[in-house]
Amino acid sequence: MGIWTRVGLLGSMFYYMHRKRTVYADHVGGGEKRRRDRDDHWRDGTNRFHDYELKLVQVMFRHGARTPLKPIPHKEQVEWPSSILDAPERTQFNYIVTSLTGGPQPPSSLEERYRSTTLKGGTFAGQLTTVGMMQMFRLGERLRQSYVEEQNFLSPVFKPSEVFVRSTNVVRNMESTRCLLAGLFQQKQDGPVTVVTTETMNEILYPNYDSCRGLKQLTKNRMSDASMQPGMSDELKNIQQEMGIEMDDKSGFFLLFDNLHAQEVHGLSGTPRLKKLLHRTERRVIDIVSYVMENREHLQMSVGPFLHTIQQNILEVVESSIQPKQSRKLFLYAVHDVTIIPILMALGIFDKKWPPYASNLTLELYQHKYSQEWYARLCYNGEEQVVRGCRSALCPLEDFLRAISRYILTSKEYQEICSRSDVAQEEEKKV
Repeated sequence: MGIWTRVGLLGSMFYYMHRKRTVYADHVGGGEKRRRDRDDHWRDGTNRFHDYELKLVQVMFRHGARTPLKPIPHKEQVEWPSSILDAPERTQFNYIVTSLTGGPQPPSSLEERYRSTTLKGGTFAGQLTTVGMMQMFRLGERLRQSYVEEQNFLSPVFKPSEVFVRSTNVVRNMESTRCLLAGLFQQKQDGPVTVVTTETMNEILYPNYDSCRGLKQLTKNRMSDASMQPGMSDELKNIQQEMGIEMDDKSGFFLLFDNLHAQEVHGLSGTPRLKKLLHRTERRVIDIVSYVMENREHLQMSVGPFLHTIQQNILEVVESSIQPKQSRKLFLYAVHDVTIIPILMALGIFDKKWPPYASNLTLELYQHKYSQEWYARLCYNGEEQVVRGCRSALCPLEDFLRAISRYILTSKEYQEICSRSDVAQEEEKKV
């Protein structure tokens, strides 16, 4: 299915914009050349925002630093005392959590699972720490500098009419959102903050193995193949021996990396030897994930519905330029590392590094003040990215939407592909 068919009204919208561009180009002459010149000026840093009006910002961010999800099963476990979860006063921000439809917050099986595991020192697994809170607060401050102070895009205080907030139903993500908002709006709000979430079976903000049978089966098959790649098993055994861990299947690369990474960020690494082990385990988890997610259907099932939501937010703003209506300016999505990685892969900008805590993708939508052309600009952790299919960081919206269209799934398409029993077999033949 083509991109214009997918989004219905988009074809007519872009026809309308094309007509406006044609009139503008005919009036000033050399339309395509002027467009190339604008792209070049953007790359050179000349008048970067002068001729463009910011219309929409969408931020997808990983939560801040947290306690490990599971402890490493050996005698010398790191202590995680309750004091490591203390919330700095400046990170406080009042909010409520509801379902997507405004009802009570649904139960969270994920959070129940985390709180069933108590780490040495007394804290629960997977909880946002003081370090993580400050990471998110500083991210909020950076967003404030960009969109409040420099571009005057957002109000200096939180307004519900301007900001939409959605999070996975996990406490560390909601608390990360709180800290980000505290930094972004300096604890000032003009109305309540509502964070919306949903139950596990309907979640689209991470690869959902509970609701997508096809994704679960394909991942299982690929993970099994990845573990048999040359050198993988031997290196795992060597690392387990160096860490004094009894060799078993439960202490795999992901568990080791998760613990070592959390220890490193919180200054609990101990020795240079453990830091080296951190780099070795990171390299291997990247190898595994790259192998597992290297095909299109895996990426579609992982983030296709979420990318569809991101696309729809853009289209609503574009449509509102034709048929004026109130639109929010900022969409915040509290996601996870396993969300960010497939998005980076789909966009062709994955740098083969695990997304650090508080990693963020910021997608901006601009409209040229004179030609009325639309552009998308993507940043990853503050650095501009050139998306696959785009000539520069400031990408014509048609090109950007065309680039992500290969991975977008509507709700109906997602249900269909997830229920297919032949997905894993078909993809294995393509690889």
